[in-house]
Amino acid sequence: MTKKTFTSREFNQDTGGAKKAAEAGPVYITYRGRPSHVLLTFADYQRLSANQPSIVERLSQPPGIENVVFEAPTSRDVAEPASFD
Repeated sequence: MTKKTFTSREFNQDTGGAKKAAEAGPVYITYRGRPSHVLLTFADYQRLSANQPSIVERLSQPPGIENVVFEAPTSRDVAEPASFD
């Protein structure tokens, strides 16, 4: 798998070339010298995202959650209206 880098300007001027380069591997697009985007073929994207749990699934039941005891503290503070004087 080869990696190719395009500046933002090069990408804008040669989108077709970037798409062709993505057939061989990821294409890094830089902005002001720093990587900002990665162009992949749809097949590569599907391969990378296949069988991955969603963020909701990842956060809903992390390992060991069944052993956590959580008691929310109660507040004795009383809210008062704001004074704008």
